[in-house]
Amino acid sequence: MNSRIRIFIYGEVQGVFFRANTTSTAKKLGITGFVRNRTDGSVEVVAEGDKQKLEKLREWCSHGPEAAIVEKVKSEWEEYKGEFSDFTATSSV
Repeated sequence: MNSRIRIFIYGEVQGVFFRANTTSTAKKLGITGFVRNRTDGSVEVVAEGDKQKLEKLREWCSHGPEAAIVEKVKSEWEEYKGEFSDFTATSSV
């Protein structure tokens, strides 16, 4: 069953290839959606796919790439929309 999750990652998570590594991880898991930097210094992920795979992505976000220092992760499950065909890194918001 497909699900959707929105994840906010806080800490030293910009400028450490967080978006590129999240994109690679999501594609390996077969997840669609996007990752973007936010103006407050956090990173936001919106992802859709199999719930177990989304949980693996959320777990990965709790540590991120080697150079990241993740201080906090917040996530919320949302209604599946099926609006993505791929997983991409987008511009800052």
